[in-house]
Amino acid sequence: MRYLTTILFFIITIQFSQSQTHEIGVFLGGSNFIGDVGATTYIAPNQLAIGGIYKWNRSPRHSFRFSLIYSELVGDDLDSDDPRREERGYKFNNHIVEASLGLEFTFFDFDLHDGRTKATPYLYSGISAAYHDNFFFSNQGVYTSEDTTSIAYGIPMVLGFKAKFMENFVLAVEIGARYTFSDELDGSAPDYDNDAPLAFGNKNNNDWYVFTGMTLTYTFGKKPCYCVF
Repeated sequence: MRYLTTILFFIITIQFSQSQTHEIGVFLGGSNFIGDVGATTYIAPNQLAIGGIYKWNRSPRHSFRFSLIYSELVGDDLDSDDPRREERGYKFNNHIVEASLGLEFTFFDFDLHDGRTKATPYLYSGISAAYHDNFFFSNQGVYTSEDTTSIAYGIPMVLGFKAKFMENFVLAVEIGARYTFSDELDGSAPDYDNDAPLAFGNKNNNDWYVFTGMTLTYTFGKKPCYCVF
């Protein structure tokens, strides 16, 4: 009986998963960094950001969403309006790979199966994990690699607008800030330790970075029997 129950549950699960609507596609845009090095402009993409995105639409109003994005975060004190940063002259670049998982909520119903043109603003949040290199600035201000890596966990806060076009495609534009629980992305709080302190900047403020861009996804799957939550 136990094995029969397991088999029935497996069959029902397969049928249910096949009845959902899925989206898979690409993200293309730019990134900018906000921290203790470089400019403090909130939305100023200066490096390419590219990746993939997947959504599982659980209702016309919400979706489970996963993305994997690669970019290079760059900070240059000479781009800052702060005279102290301009005089200091620090500069860094840090390659990151970010994985993010969470929920996307639409302002209006976004039913992909009724055959009509659809468009709506949306919000997305969840958790992110950015894999990055570690480095520090020496007492002479020289950028120095630690030859180690870390993961910066964070909270994505994304605002976007999406629209269905053609038969199976959804185009969206979005701005997404990531608040991280790390102050290591710009080298201002290094793991490296020696006799002289190497940390600098505001220790009470963690690092941020922003992805600004667009997504293009292809939809597939049968019309779902939407859940009630």
